[in-house]
Amino acid sequence: MATRIETVTIRDKLKPRRNAYWQRDGKGCFVGYRKMTADSAGTWFAYHRDETTGKRTEHALGALDQYPDHLRFDKATTAARAWFEHLGKGGNAAATTIKDVCERYVAHQRTTKPATAMTPYALARRGKKGQTGTTIVRAAEDAAARFKNYVLDDAKLAATEISKLTPAMLDKWRKRLQARPTESGGNRGETRTASTLNRDMACFRAALNLAYVDGLVTSDFAWRGKLLPLKDADQRRELYLDKDQRRKFIEKAPADLAAFLRGLSLLPLRPGALAALTVSNFDKRLGVLTVGKDKAGRDRKLKMPKDTADVLEAATKDKLPAAPLFARADGRAWDKDGWKWPVKAAAEAAALPADTTAYTLRHSTISDLVHGGLDLLTVAQISGTSVRMIEQHYGHLRGDVAADALAKLAL
Repeated sequence: MATRIETVTIRDKLKPRRNAYWQRDGKGCFVGYRKMTADSAGTWFAYHRDETTGKRTEHALGALDQYPDHLRFDKATTAARAWFEHLGKGGNAAATTIKDVCERYVAHQRTTKPATAMTPYALARRGKKGQTGTTIVRAAEDAAARFKNYVLDDAKLAATEISKLTPAMLDKWRKRLQARPTESGGNRGETRTASTLNRDMACFRAALNLAYVDGLVTSDFAWRGKLLPLKDADQRRELYLDKDQRRKFIEKAPADLAAFLRGLSLLPLRPGALAALTVSNFDKRLGVLTVGKDKAGRDRKLKMPKDTADVLEAATKDKLPAAPLFARADGRAWDKDGWKWPVKAAAEAAALPADTTAYTLRHSTISDLVHGGLDLLTVAQISGTSVRMIEQHYGHLRGDVAADALAKLAL
């Protein structure tokens, strides 16, 4: 079986054939070369025979024609040894491409992650235009969309075997994604923010980590340092509107937007979560609002105080159970594309800071709850986030509460 293939002169003299010529590179390890015709560049392979089980495995290395003839044997040997080492550490013998890695992760998400309620705007970002109302979308679909748009759109990267992935490849991918403007939504064409980049990288990093855990590759070196999230991407939100500013904000808005903004001023919800509420989410008899699965990933039931319950009950008047609780003038549910510019116009008319958004109201209501002394766990449960995130963004507001508590200790 073994022959010599290390020099160009030797390889040129080999007779063209379908079977590869093999040169031994250690016990049970061989580097192979095959040329089908006399004038072809030839193709390189690695071959491994397990001395214990006798199992034989062959691995294609490609033509390596990006290198000069005299360097191809050395390059093939280097690649073959990396594969032999991969097998020796228990790695999977089958060639697994980045496309395979992404598809495996999506399949994994389908069986392990719950469904999430999404608004028409979020659906449009995932290529599901024309859908109305709130739709349940799984984390798997979100991952599949990100891979399609940001990973598999690079055919060369998609076809790369994970064992051949290098830090340089991922550094190039990350820089390409970072420079790529957003393509949908109200921020279309704008520079990708650090938090958006982190979300897109997190999905790809998770797919690669799953492949590593499952033994498809024996090292995470390629992406360990290149797909780290950007630090301080989610900075503490500083813009706060007091109650008078919120009232003026609502007064300057059209009637349908005013109702939506009032809801955001009464409830510390994400705008998308409020927009996704339907009439059936509010139990008028008990005064309980059920907030469907949003970013927090679970339903939660909130007992409403009388004034808030009255507002919600008024919003349900003459509507079917499936209708949006807070609807646009034409009856459709609000989404980011629908509220962005009207919110800007209302904020400008109310002489509010230029960077006022719908999300500013969520920040303001959470700030009031924290500053009012409500414990952070309850704030987190009401607003649908983690205690860690509340501490990170709003923990500084506890200073006055703590000072008041300490003052009560005075003798």
